[in-house]
Amino acid sequence: MATVSLRLGDLVWGKLGRYPPWPGKIVNPPKDLKKPRGKKCFFVKFFGTEDHAWIKVEQLKPYHAHKEEMIKINKGKRFQQAVDAVEEFLRRAKGKDQTSSHNSADDKNRRNSSEERSRPSSGDEKRKLSLSEGKVKKNVGEGKKRVSSGSSERGSKSPLKRAQEQSPRKRGRPPKDEKDLTIPESSTVKGMMAGPMAAFKWQPTVSEPVKDADPHFHHFLLSQTEKPAVCYQAITKKLKICEEETGSTSIQAADSTAVNGSITPTDKKIGFLGLGLMGSGIVSNLLKMGHTVTVWNRTAEKCDLFIQEGARLGRTPAEVVSTCDITFACVSDPKAAKDLVLGPSGVLQGIRPGKCYVDMSTVDADTVTELAQVIVSRGGRFLEAPVSGNQQLSNDGMLVILAAGDRGLYEDCSSCFQAMGKTSFFLGEVGNAAKMMLIVNMVQGSFMATIAEGLTLAQVTGQSQQTLLDILNQGQLASIFLDQKCQNILQGNFKPDFYLKYIQKDLRLAIALGDAVNHPTPMAAAANEVYKRAKALDQSDNDMSAVYRAYIH
Repeated sequence: MATVSLRLGDLVWGKLGRYPPWPGKIVNPPKDLKKPRGKKCFFVKFFGTEDHAWIKVEQLKPYHAHKEEMIKINKGKRFQQAVDAVEEFLRRAKGKDQTSSHNSADDKNRRNSSEERSRPSSGDEKRKLSLSEGKVKKNVGEGKKRVSSGSSERGSKSPLKRAQEQSPRKRGRPPKDEKDLTIPESSTVKGMMAGPMAAFKWQPTVSEPVKDADPHFHHFLLSQTEKPAVCYQAITKKLKICEEETGSTSIQAADSTAVNGSITPTDKKIGFLGLGLMGSGIVSNLLKMGHTVTVWNRTAEKCDLFIQEGARLGRTPAEVVSTCDITFACVSDPKAAKDLVLGPSGVLQGIRPGKCYVDMSTVDADTVTELAQVIVSRGGRFLEAPVSGNQQLSNDGMLVILAAGDRGLYEDCSSCFQAMGKTSFFLGEVGNAAKMMLIVNMVQGSFMATIAEGLTLAQVTGQSQQTLLDILNQGQLASIFLDQKCQNILQGNFKPDFYLKYIQKDLRLAIALGDAVNHPTPMAAAANEVYKRAKALDQSDNDMSAVYRAYIH
């Protein structure tokens, strides 16, 4: 994009990494978010999302001048929602400008009318002159005996009090104290809407006085659905911890709809191993939120995009661990997780006392327990933190993180977890997160197989699959997951958002977990067989919704 002349408050199209140009607004960054060195850039809050980032000038275009061009090349639903959010913002700003102008005119008319009504008559002027003369005489003759009781009475009252007694306050003209309260509010609204720093109409929280509100700070904190503002005090603490009845702890952003808005990145050096569907989105969000990240991937070419976005390149897992304070890893299965730690130039070779390792892979409890033991035996600190979600949620920073192990390390990871997810749970000792994650994915995988089964049954019995989806979307099962997966099937689009081979792996591990405690899992076992058939039909690298093809072949 060509370089343009921009300033604070401008609406723009911003290009961030691999993402398409997106509508946003140049706003003030939080005080504790440092501006990147190098080329000139602006801090942009993007509409329709909770994303914000420093964007180089050459990656920005004015909104109005390029609106038609951008709308032609971007047709997605979320993009259209973002454009709608911009237009709604502009309508509100225009409406407030008109209201402000109308109110200003009314105020002027009221003042003129009030001045006309309060203009003194000739009789009033004589009385005021008499009062003034009495005041002068009082001052001159102070200390002398007063000549009359009437003169004494007049001299004992202040001019303001006498004026109030003689001339009652006219309607429409507030006393001085009332006027002082109303003028700042009016000028604040006027300034917000007329100046370049115009922002949405935010609703202050009870815990936050209006006078302390910073509209530009809240602008990138909040969703554009006008939900109540996240209070600044809660944001600066970054996280709130609530103990559940189960004894687990959930650490959440102060407002899950604004989960990425208030992050103060840790000053610790972060490493990340594994740039697959989930890992790529996680690293992108860590970088956007200002973390210092070193990356490694088995296929080195996948690192190039992140290097361009400011990440550093590690040559081996051992090098990443040795040069970073906290290293995260997200790989495909138990074997890959073990090879990454125990293999040549692996994680274990870089571990020394104080080094931290966080495994975000979905594996079984035995695998993660073994990895924890070898890491801790070298003086390292270990946390398991598998994530619930898919590629889209990873890109959006809306994953759910299930953690267990070193509680102190969990808290040290708070800014990272905020960057990548909307909620994180601490579940106690190592192994608990692995078990919980397998149970979650067992339910999800079984549900997906049931959806596919229902759609194929509708087809073979002469029912409309679209009508079935419409009915489900109006009932208790309605969810984003249901709608997206059914749309995949109806459109024949099985581009992976969650690999089929990985959900089958999770079902297999969940069944083994049930066997270990002699607990029946017949539903999961039946679903697992359907996924195995889909794999035999070469659907492994497609989305899990491709399990549908197991029913039609």
